[in-house]
Amino acid sequence: MLHTLYLGSYTKRESKGVHQTILDTDKKELSAVQLIAEVNSPTYITLNSDKSSLYTVSKEEEGAGLTAFTRQEDGQYKRRYSNTTEENTPCYIALDEENNLLFTASYHDGYVSVYKETKSGIELTDRVQHVGSSVHENQDGPHVHYTDYTPDKKYLLVCDLGTDAVYSYSVSQQGKLKEVARYQTKPGSGPRHLVFHPNGHTAYLLDELSSEVEVLEYQSEDGSLTYQSRISMIPDSHTDFNSGAAIRVSADGKFVYASNRGHNSIVVYKVADDFSLSLVEYKPSEGDFPRDFNLTPDQVFLVVGHQNSDQLTLFGRDDETGKLNLLQKDVYAPECVCVTY
Repeated sequence: MLHTLYLGSYTKRESKGVHQTILDTDKKELSAVQLIAEVNSPTYITLNSDKSSLYTVSKEEEGAGLTAFTRQEDGQYKRRYSNTTEENTPCYIALDEENNLLFTASYHDGYVSVYKETKSGIELTDRVQHVGSSVHENQDGPHVHYTDYTPDKKYLLVCDLGTDAVYSYSVSQQGKLKEVARYQTKPGSGPRHLVFHPNGHTAYLLDELSSEVEVLEYQSEDGSLTYQSRISMIPDSHTDFNSGAAIRVSADGKFVYASNRGHNSIVVYKVADDFSLSLVEYKPSEGDFPRDFNLTPDQVFLVVGHQNSDQLTLFGRDDETGKLNLLQKDVYAPECVCVTY
């Protein structure tokens, strides 16, 4: 079987945009990467359900925002529309395919933006500016880092690293936001990304600055999140720099995985009956600064992208223990910071 992986990247050194690699599950190896969409700073990407459209955050000469691409017969993606109404490149993009809405998170400027794609282009429909700060030196103001729907599609959750908060918004079909709830982490946590357990009501929140994962309970009635427990992402013996990055949960809901930049590892947790987490292992990522990673659709493999060492690492996954075993490393992938299927 072959799996196609799409790789977002910075374009500060050698990368020219979005790359693609193929995972051969029989050979248990990744192919050499190929450039499929030329664009500046596509640090986060998403695709529609049939992969005919690719959407990236992007930077243009006249400004920043997002770009839409159309898949060609040769597998390359051709630019369709751009919207450059943002001053700085966003750091996250999500798609509401049913309503043709796109959401971006602005780390530098501290706001969440909503766009609607029409036959004539991509139009900004709403933008909400956050306010506030917190105790860490990286929390001098709002820094929105993630924005995506809850599993029931009732609310848009927005992680703000700078204000130590996760905001819940309702979204109209026209792309208008209304805040309905707000979860406050402990000061200095720096909430970055979150994922939901397959049960649809347990969320795992990755706190970048404190290197912790919080277990939260989601209430679909009002969009609120409530604290359940937390666990460290790094061993007590690691006292040097660390920054939490990406988080994923296995499709069977038995294991949670998260990446550490600094400790340069993938931490593996087992999910208990009450959905709390216990440590399984710290697995070296075999590269520098594992910004993002993802499980293959069949859940058999895990691929890690390293921002600083320009490489991918391929692991096999034991679905009984959750543990990872190294299969391949040093697959060249320039400035890779996003891994998706």
